[in-house]
Amino acid sequence: MKTNILMESGTNEFEILEFMIDERCYGINVAKIKEIITYQAVTPVPNAHPSIEGIFMPRDTMITAIDLRNCLQRGASEPGGLFIVTNFNKLDIAFHVDSVTGIHRISWADIIKPNVTISTVEKSVSTGIIKLEDRLIIILDFEKIVSDINPNTGLNMDQLTQFDQRPRNEIPIVLAEDSQLLNKLIVESLHKSGYSNVRHFENGKLAYDFIFQCADDGTVAQNVRCLITDIEMPIMDGHRLTKLVKTDDRTKHIPVVIFSSLVNEEMRRKGEALGADRQMSKPEIGQLVSTIDELVNSNQNKIAANA
Repeated sequence: MKTNILMESGTNEFEILEFMIDERCYGINVAKIKEIITYQAVTPVPNAHPSIEGIFMPRDTMITAIDLRNCLQRGASEPGGLFIVTNFNKLDIAFHVDSVTGIHRISWADIIKPNVTISTVEKSVSTGIIKLEDRLIIILDFEKIVSDINPNTGLNMDQLTQFDQRPRNEIPIVLAEDSQLLNKLIVESLHKSGYSNVRHFENGKLAYDFIFQCADDGTVAQNVRCLITDIEMPIMDGHRLTKLVKTDDRTKHIPVVIFSSLVNEEMRRKGEALGADRQMSKPEIGQLVSTIDELVNSNQNKIAANA
């Protein structure tokens, strides 16, 4: 989805689309959106999850329609309103909403954690809250919403069987990922693949503080041999983290892998401009392990050659 707001990479800012359900304000990262279309009739899917309204084919692509009102346990939506058609994790999905309010440019530093001001259900499927003028906008975790409906859309753990029985190593890896579930799964996947020395942080700022403390102490080589980062994170996003790492002479040699649901063509160009060494979509956990193998070995060879 193209907007008229000029976005420079690595500024720690992003755009959200504000939309309404039952007079409550919600938000979605514009980078996930392909288009917004008027509601159209869908074909029900037998034995589908209650939140799946059905499927439809606006052009040549089959799209699954999800009822966000149902996901938030507010009952079922009536025909009407809008579909926000998204693409992330290599999936095309339409989310049924009442209306769209507008687009806002905000900083990840202004996102606060979900708290008691929202319902338990909303808290379980949100990444944060932004205060805008006289209202609160709840930023929903669309990856979790989809994964709750169909767990097969999450990390493809079957890809890890090829890495079974590998010897363990102590190569230090830093992970920045705000989702507690994905953080845990990625760490477990790396451990299973032999990488036992993984430090994980819930946002880019915490990872940044650790990496640059190591830079100040002269211990980067001992503590950070590869950085894996999500893009969407509160306080500091992955693009900002990548930019800071790659523009500092003490840390620019660290291989950076962007592992995100948002790795599409446009976001890939942004990541490349910031110096990311590799970028891939979150379901591809096997590809992530192979990429770390490649980058760590290449970096070790460079260090040995310069010794």
